[in-house]
Amino acid sequence: MSKKKSEFSPEQFVVYPAHGVGKIVSVETQEVAGFELELFVIAFEKDKMTLRVPTHKATEVGMRALATPDVVAQAVKTLKGKAKVKKAMWSRRAQEYEQKINSGDLIAIAEVVRDLHRQDDQREQSYSERQLYEAALERLTREFAVVAGSAESVAGDEITSVLVGRAA
Repeated sequence: MSKKKSEFSPEQFVVYPAHGVGKIVSVETQEVAGFELELFVIAFEKDKMTLRVPTHKATEVGMRALATPDVVAQAVKTLKGKAKVKKAMWSRRAQEYEQKINSGDLIAIAEVVRDLHRQDDQREQSYSERQLYEAALERLTREFAVVAGSAESVAGDEITSVLVGRAA
C-alpha cells in the first residue's frame, strides 16, 4: 500500500470545524481492532484539549489548513457589510448560526459575527445571541491571529475596529 503524502504535517496549525484552530503536535500510530491506524494528534491550547483524527479521514471531516490572507481579507470585507437580520424565529436562526460556526468556514463565521454584533446604542442581546456571537468572534479572532502571527488581543482589536467602523 503506497502512502500518499498528507497535506497536513506536524507543527502545522489547522482548523477543525467543531473546535477552531489547533496545532498538529504529532502523527502517531495506534492499533484499533487489529488494524494500524495513523492519527494526527491535534492540540487546542485554548480549550486544553487534544484530539486524535485518523489521517485518512482528516479532509473528509472538514479539517483544513489555515485561511490564506485572501480569505482573511474576504472575511474582513464580510465584517464590513451590512448585518443581515432574518425574520425567522430565533430558534431557527440560532441553529443556522451554530451550523455556520461549526462549519469551520471563515467567511460563514464572519457572517455570524457581523450579523450578531451590536453597537452600544442598539437593543440588548439575549443571552443565547451573546453566546453565539462570542463563540464566532473567538473562532475568527484565533484564526486571524494565527494567520497574521500576532497576539489574539491584537486581532481582536482589529476585528472590533472593523465592526465599530462600519456604516450603521
